[in-house]
Amino acid sequence: MLTAIGIFLIMLFLGMPVAFAIGLSGVFFFLLTPGIPWEILVQKAFSTTQSYTMLAIPLFILAGNLMNNTGLTKRLVKLSNVLTGHMYGSIGQVSAVLSTLMGGVSGSAVADAAMESRILGPEMIARGYDRGWGAAVNSLTGLIVATIPPSMGLILYGTVGEVSIGRLFVAGFIPGIIMCIFMMIAIRYSAKRFGYKPDHDKPASLKEMGKAVLDSIWALMFPIILIVLIRGGLMTPSESGAFAVFYALFIGIFIYKELTWESFVQTLTDSVKDMSVITLILGFSGIFSYGVVYDQLPAVLTDALVSMTSNPYVLIFLIIIMLTVFGMFMETTVITLIVTPILIPVIKQYGIDPVHFGIIMMTTVTLGCSTPPVGVALYTSASIMGCTVEDATKKAWPLYVAVLATLLICIFFPDLVLLLPNLVYGVQAV
Repeated sequence: MLTAIGIFLIMLFLGMPVAFAIGLSGVFFFLLTPGIPWEILVQKAFSTTQSYTMLAIPLFILAGNLMNNTGLTKRLVKLSNVLTGHMYGSIGQVSAVLSTLMGGVSGSAVADAAMESRILGPEMIARGYDRGWGAAVNSLTGLIVATIPPSMGLILYGTVGEVSIGRLFVAGFIPGIIMCIFMMIAIRYSAKRFGYKPDHDKPASLKEMGKAVLDSIWALMFPIILIVLIRGGLMTPSESGAFAVFYALFIGIFIYKELTWESFVQTLTDSVKDMSVITLILGFSGIFSYGVVYDQLPAVLTDALVSMTSNPYVLIFLIIIMLTVFGMFMETTVITLIVTPILIPVIKQYGIDPVHFGIIMMTTVTLGCSTPPVGVALYTSASIMGCTVEDATKKAWPLYVAVLATLLICIFFPDLVLLLPNLVYGVQAV
């Protein structure tokens, strides 16, 4: 399997699309390992995509694209501007608040980065903001989406690791809000250095805030409704994805009346493209994951980590370093699918709650979207903003510090992460 992993990394380095790199490396594993029936290769490619829980992913992708075309995103931008117009780097602050509010809409850090770069980027440039700074802000604030439900990463992690998706969703709120606060502090620090002054001399009045909240109420209610329905046993996470699509259609057609037939067709087209990429990666990762299990890599890694330390905090830091390196070269979905079944037995052996670990892991893995050399969100934002990735990376260091601070709080204060899931679902033994 190590040979197959090496082939995978070489293909990535040569620029091959991730889906085909992971699929071909899995095929090479079968070629190099005699005695395995080739029927398993086809079975694994199909069976990985046939999970009932995995239905939540394409449904939430469609729902997110629908909401971007129904006026919900536009109203969230207005609310964010009302809340942050009195701060340094006000449009950058809008990006942080909007990512927090959009967590329950897009569910994807890359989609969030692209959406914000398109919506906020022109205004940033018009105000004289540095393009690299704008790309860094729009890219890094998208990490908040990794925790605010319904996060695509948390759905993948919960499905592959057999961890309660409902508990993961609820657990993501507090870390997501903490990250938003740290991001806003980092944006204020860097914006003040660059001289990006506030739009207003004083904060908006309560009346203005209340009006903006009421105007955005349908979007703000969305994640709360999902949690209530899942917790109340009225629907599974997959069924909640179908509800999300219905919700978006209802808002777009009957409430805001902004969903036209043309925008609906474009939404379906964009969603099919997004789903096809993810489905390819899911299917081919099944072949790759079979090789990981066949060669007993989880057991080998478990023994290696256990032999290195008996301290759970040291273990988490070692895992974070490993995931950060992975994130520099591999796509988030691939890392989640391959690494989750390997790490879950390890962290359970140390008495670490899988929900607590899931928040830490998905924040770290999603950070890879905004780090070179394979940071998809960073590349997307830089391309839209018209700057180099190197320039965006240089301007991003205060935001990297904000992410690190969030991770440290999550690591050393597990009760804070588990506070809401324990209140909603009850305390669960590891």
